[in-house]
Amino acid sequence: MDTSTFSSVLAKLFAELTKGTPATGGFVLNSGDRGMLASLDALSATDASTAVQGGGCIAAHTAHVSFGLSLMNRWATEGGNPFAGARWQDAWTITAVNDAHWDQLRAALRHEVARWEEALQQPRDVQEVELSGMIGSVAHTAYHLGAIRQILAKARGPKDPLSV
Repeated sequence: MDTSTFSSVLAKLFAELTKGTPATGGFVLNSGDRGMLASLDALSATDASTAVQGGGCIAAHTAHVSFGLSLMNRWATEGGNPFAGARWQDAWTITAVNDAHWDQLRAALRHEVARWEEALQQPRDVQEVELSGMIGSVAHTAYHLGAIRQILAKARGPKDPLSV
């Protein structure tokens, strides 16, 4: 399948989730939402160490998304199957972070986000499983943004003005 007809759409949806809603409006987040990266930047290391009901802490979610995007970026640049043998469980071992570790996790995520947004913009010929992975990466990011925002109110975006 040739992604040229929708690659820019995937990149825009991903950018909205990670960088916030554009001034012209978005499709996923409420108007004025700052997105994942700025939401995480507003949190301290103590905040990032927050978990609820036995789930992963915000720092673990951050590491998990970063790792998943790093695999997508390896696929986009090297091909093959970087998911074989991937150690998804490693991110979930994080239970608390200090300032330096939190800074490192956010920098790594920011790097992978920038690379993946650029990769999404590049039209390519893909198999169905690869296309599913590309679309899935956007949905996966949305899922974790929502999970992070459920853990700590400080990470949440603005309410929909129509629902207030």
